[in-house]
Amino acid sequence: MKKEIQAKVVLVTGAASGIGLAIARAFAREGARVLVHDVRDASRVAEELGGVFLQADLADPEAVAALGQKAAELGAGILVNNAGFQHIDPVEAFPLEVWQRMLQVMLTAPFQLIRALLPGMKARGWGRILNIASVHGLVASPYKSAYIAAKHGLLGLTKTVALEAGPFGVTVNAIAPAYVRTPLVENQVQDQARTLGLPPEEVAAKVFLAQAAIPRLIEPEEVAELALFLASEKASAITGAVFPIDLGWTAR
Repeated sequence: MKKEIQAKVVLVTGAASGIGLAIARAFAREGARVLVHDVRDASRVAEELGGVFLQADLADPEAVAALGQKAAELGAGILVNNAGFQHIDPVEAFPLEVWQRMLQVMLTAPFQLIRALLPGMKARGWGRILNIASVHGLVASPYKSAYIAAKHGLLGLTKTVALEAGPFGVTVNAIAPAYVRTPLVENQVQDQARTLGLPPEEVAAKVFLAQAAIPRLIEPEEVAELALFLASEKASAITGAVFPIDLGWTAR
């Protein structure tokens, strides 16, 4: 696959840790030039990968527009919309400002970045857009109204852009993982315990793995390998698709 990815420029959002870091490392391993985005300082990650660090707060639409413009100037032909965060509360207690921020970071910012990078992809006759959604883009769970709304919307965006971009050699797909061993998941333990009235040590079995046919967490590298495949020429006939990596969750 190295020849296919070599010299491509890929923008990965939320690449300082977790799934984003695993994806950035996988693309760098295959010879891509990685634009490492995060709201935190990820300059060390960019240095490790021989890439470029682009810092931006995706909750700020103007910062997203500037990020998209810079990535377009650098010739990004692969976009991985990965950045996100979680908040857990019943609907009636869910803060409006958190709802708005989550929708901006996980749905509007991907739209903005697609809008910024798609013209260059079309002009080159080749491009790959990968949206890291979630199994919660396919099914719901209590207390995650904003996250689930954003991820459902991201799948709709994926399918719409796939139809528009297909004639120009650009594919658009989504990956929908269940619980991955990342800081995002680890940070949910206390919130889930508080909301559900569970001891923290019971959260993994009763929440994270309750729907899984394979009772384990997913490793970030497993998601990264699928992302690499979807960016390859072997996947050039695949667009508008959603790929669950969910340990059998949606088989029920």
